[in-house]
Amino acid sequence: MINAYTLSNGRLSKIHLAAQDDLRLNHPIWIDVVAPTDEDRKWIKQVYNLNLPKPEHLRDIEASARFYKDNNELHLRSDFLLGKESSSRSVTVAFVLSGNTLFSVHEEDLPVFYQRPLTNHGQPDYVEDCKDVLIDLYSMDMELSADVLERVYADLGQVSSNVLNAKLSDKHAASVLINIAQAEHLNGNIRRNVMDTRRAISFLMRSKLLTPMQMDDVRQIIQDINSLDGHTSFLFDKINFLMVAIISILNANQNKVVRLFSVSSVALLPPVLIASIYGMNFVHMPELNWSLGYPFALLLMALSVAVPFWIFHRKGWLK
Repeated sequence: MINAYTLSNGRLSKIHLAAQDDLRLNHPIWIDVVAPTDEDRKWIKQVYNLNLPKPEHLRDIEASARFYKDNNELHLRSDFLLGKESSSRSVTVAFVLSGNTLFSVHEEDLPVFYQRPLTNHGQPDYVEDCKDVLIDLYSMDMELSADVLERVYADLGQVSSNVLNAKLSDKHAASVLINIAQAEHLNGNIRRNVMDTRRAISFLMRSKLLTPMQMDDVRQIIQDINSLDGHTSFLFDKINFLMVAIISILNANQNKVVRLFSVSSVALLPPVLIASIYGMNFVHMPELNWSLGYPFALLLMALSVAVPFWIFHRKGWLK
């Protein structure tokens, strides 16, 4: 699917594409291609003489080949967050700057891309060329990452209150560990996206294609990236603390079970010893030569159990 946008009074306007001539006549500054088909590639090739990169090849691209120049074309590969959900993941997007047109290719529709044409509504002269569109896309991706980090922080705050202020059972701890693992996965994706965006912005600055105003914009994005980078590090430390706390609680719960078995085995050892002694084959068996032999043995066994349990109870080992 091809989404084309042209520039009208500093704002992006979507073009209705019915034929190749719509691309030639409207002179779009941004062409967004989602899951391109063979026909989409044919259109771009015939109109712009450009071979679109295949999205399935973007996943295995080497890090050293993510940003490069090819003749008069500028190629970038960047990761964008798919959404705000806890199971959100990153989608690789291929950008090609050719002339005054920005081409973007990706396998799935991204919220940043379909929200971008709506952000400058009512603000004329906000967009001047295709590089402004690219810079705004990176800026919106950082804003989305910041929103997701705020949500992750709120979720971890709820987890902290459950861990520190309530008695945590093994079943509840398992669900909490799942939530923490999801938060760590999302935080890791954002940290990777932030690093990737930093490299892309640095490459744009080194390309010497940006105007002074655009340079100010990318410097602002760098500041946002630095703040997000520090926040992801803070969340990583918080996740580690919660993981250690939950594992400690699980170990304490297991120690209680082991201690109960240990106390029971120690308390039941004396009656077992007494029963084994009375079960031996003596020449004069107590139960045959003494009428109170059995009652005395049972009383002795009961006392041997009661006394250790009373001592353990006084020491608080049975709680």
